[in-house]
Amino acid sequence: MSRLPRDERYSTVAIWFHWIIALLIIANLIIGIGHDGVPALRALMGAHFAIGLTVLALTVLRLGWRLGHRAPSYPDSMAGWEKGMAHANQWLLYVLMLALPLTGWLMMSGPGPHRPMTWFGLFNMPFLPASKGAAGFGHEAHGVLGWAMLALVVLHVAAALRHHFIRRDRILVRMAPVLDRG
Repeated sequence: MSRLPRDERYSTVAIWFHWIIALLIIANLIIGIGHDGVPALRALMGAHFAIGLTVLALTVLRLGWRLGHRAPSYPDSMAGWEKGMAHANQWLLYVLMLALPLTGWLMMSGPGPHRPMTWFGLFNMPFLPASKGAAGFGHEAHGVLGWAMLALVVLHVAAALRHHFIRRDRILVRMAPVLDRG
């Protein structure tokens, strides 16, 4: 099988954004969902906040890149409903990559005694102007959106693996060029 033509693959920049953000999200899902039950993860909540801010910043940059660089088209062999589901999943992931860090930041900004919010100890982040109600909303939304992110990530990974191992098409190869050996 030959290598995918350049217009059928994501750009190198898009690929880097995808995999860096994906690894950060997986780390944050593990810390965020597991911190109540695993004391060692509770100690990483400061890093969880900093990782979330990093995801937020990288997502803004990634969206800017995406708006200026068209994604490769889906293959004609994909059914219309499949293309629709893939498109919806990708854009919902973008929404959550923005909403999760913002709701976490809102939650941390509520009134009362504050712990410093730092970006990996390098600089302090400002608190958002948030009432007790807004911070409570941020807390509830952050939890629900975290579980939604986990569900979408699992769906996204399952679909990519289905395409690669069952359908044996080149969908996964478009974002994982190390597999595109020809």
